[in-house]
Amino acid sequence: MSNEAATATTAAEAAPAPDPIAHGLGASLPPADAGAKTEGTFPYAADLWAEGLLWAAVLRSPHAHARIVSIDTSHAREMPGVRAVVTHEDVPGRALHGRGTADRPVFASDVVRHHGEPIAAVAADHPDTARMAAAAVIVEYEVLDPVTDPEQAFEAEPLHPDGNLIRHIPLRHGDPEAAGEVVVEGLYRIGRQDPAPIGAEAGLAVPRPDGGVELYLASTDPHADRDTAAAVYGLAPERVKIVVTGVPGATADREDQGFQLPLGLLALRTGCPVKLTATREESFLGHVHRHPTLLRYRHHADAEGRLVKVEAQILLDAGAYADTSAEALAAAVSFACGPYVVPNAFIEGWAVRTNNPPSGHVRGEGALQVCAAYEAQMDKLAKKLGLDPAELRLRNVMATGDVLPTGQTVTCPAPVAELLQAVRDFPLPPLPKDAPEEEWLLPGGPEGAGEPGAVRRGVGYGLGMVHMLGAEGADEVSTATVKVQDGVATVLCAAVETGQGFTTLARQIVQETLGIDEVHVAPVDTDQPPAGAGCRGRHTWVSGGAVERAAKMVRTQLLQPLAHKFGMSTELLQITDGKITSYDGVLSTTVTEAMDGKELWATAQCRPHPTEPLDEAGQGDAFVGLAFCAIRAVVDVDIELGSVRVVELAVAQDVGRVLNPAQLEARIEAGVTQGVGIALTENLRTPRGLVRHPDLTGYALPTALDAPDIRIVRLVEERDVVAPFGAKAVSAVPVVTSPAAVASAVRAATGRPVNRLPIRPQAAVVTPQ
Repeated sequence: MSNEAATATTAAEAAPAPDPIAHGLGASLPPADAGAKTEGTFPYAADLWAEGLLWAAVLRSPHAHARIVSIDTSHAREMPGVRAVVTHEDVPGRALHGRGTADRPVFASDVVRHHGEPIAAVAADHPDTARMAAAAVIVEYEVLDPVTDPEQAFEAEPLHPDGNLIRHIPLRHGDPEAAGEVVVEGLYRIGRQDPAPIGAEAGLAVPRPDGGVELYLASTDPHADRDTAAAVYGLAPERVKIVVTGVPGATADREDQGFQLPLGLLALRTGCPVKLTATREESFLGHVHRHPTLLRYRHHADAEGRLVKVEAQILLDAGAYADTSAEALAAAVSFACGPYVVPNAFIEGWAVRTNNPPSGHVRGEGALQVCAAYEAQMDKLAKKLGLDPAELRLRNVMATGDVLPTGQTVTCPAPVAELLQAVRDFPLPPLPKDAPEEEWLLPGGPEGAGEPGAVRRGVGYGLGMVHMLGAEGADEVSTATVKVQDGVATVLCAAVETGQGFTTLARQIVQETLGIDEVHVAPVDTDQPPAGAGCRGRHTWVSGGAVERAAKMVRTQLLQPLAHKFGMSTELLQITDGKITSYDGVLSTTVTEAMDGKELWATAQCRPHPTEPLDEAGQGDAFVGLAFCAIRAVVDVDIELGSVRVVELAVAQDVGRVLNPAQLEARIEAGVTQGVGIALTENLRTPRGLVRHPDLTGYALPTALDAPDIRIVRLVEERDVVAPFGAKAVSAVPVVTSPAAVASAVRAATGRPVNRLPIRPQAAVVTPQ
């Protein structure tokens, strides 16, 4: 053996053993599907295939508002390769659907109410044939004037049998005669944001021998989608099965039901599997968007800057159909004053139908729009009083025990002052060097920037809040089963992994509770009990709680025989790193030995405490829990060109408990970046109700080059005692808060009011005096 070889062998023998992989709650456990997604082998719906596959295409309306005079499908049916053409006449069951309110036709029959509304669907043996056949369907329209201004919807002729007004909430809290020594007013507009889901919206429908159908979809709420599909198809729910395929990220309702439903109709009609992959244009036209909102505010304060009264009018543009607009309006009205103590509040909120594209659930709906407005008001108030904006906010922030304008007492941790102080005291970033190689740091980059002397730096603040889980009496419940055999645990829960990290959390819970390293989470389908929609942090709370309870039941089954044998209670036994030990050290064995080849399993539910609807005065305990965030934004603005560069966003957030540090930080950073897009670039333009540039060229999403430095300066871990693990949702509140903070910083840099999102260049231009 050579000296080199001997040295190598000795070094190898002396090298310390690698640390075991961290697991359980509090560890940065990587996602189980990370490798497959990185390697491109993760199974998305667009990758699915079946023997005898047909291809689908949908004909959509080119008009925002029109009366349908006639539909002629004969030419399409006669085309070679076409197997079926379906319209409203071929819907065997309920003709309407919708996430919150079922008011949206599967296919338009007499009236088209928005650009892109489905008219007919085709199944053919080739995707090109399907698209040509859809184009061959002849529709005669009588074009009508669209109602696109939500303020006009109050006086316009009814656009829908249910009328134009979806919901009105008049919130009354305190003394209407109260007035402050200082008053500021503002009018604000928030644009239409598209959720822009990663990956194509796609699905596969396979007919079953019993006359039912299976749908393979990237559904985020499979049981609700199944029930809707069964009603439309005229089938019992047990004859429709939804299998959830890989979901390539979701910041809203991932799949448009109007996209899903024609698939099953075509599969039932043809007796063959049918696949549909939407184009990006179809996605923009079909799925819901964030509600464009008009907000009028009046803030009253005393001479010290303490809020006395807030008055507001909030108008949400729901588009053609109601969807979840009633829920979004409840959030907007309830949080219209923000995380501040306001003794008197009078808020009027409306959601109305128009001929614009449909609006619905998008992360932070309702809360984001009002956050941008009330934070602008706080900046105006600080300026009028000559106070530092952060100091003014600190004088008014709420804490645990304070009362919301809805009359609900804040019982959860509300460390708003601590969050604001953390971002305020964090060191500011250095100014960019005045050198040619640093020109890329200027707004617009080296090719788009003006003179460096025209650049102004601004610092602004945003405080945001969101509710977790459903609200106003929503029955939030989830069911989970945990099985253990041969040292391997399996979790069965219909909670869909949308990128929020539920499957990783479920593994960590079982590892923590049972001391088992190898944990698998089964694929989701509707043969499992319901777990609800994947939004508002509900799977961390409700589904995670169900997994924990089931795992604890299995733990009891595992420990009871040992406890009985040694004459002690199960509470005196603990499981750590796969070993079971007693408090006194008398008992020491492994989980595998204790299992002795048995299979243990348990099923459990988690249901949070009930809530109640808001009453006729906007009062009621409507929310299960709240989460808070503070962000300090630093921006550079070219005041001649109006271009804005976000330099840094410092974030402090109320998280309850950190369950997976790496995953939590990634979710916060993603939410902040999404908010930057809302603040500066994202606006789906719809002149006269027609979607303009429905693609990712015309719709400007922020890229990695647009993402600012994000500094997570404080994570406050004050556990919410009513939440499993004490954890809070983390994704929505940074989305809600960051646009307001960016707008605040632009106001500080320019002195301009900045009352519209996204911020247009002309709003940041300062005219020389």
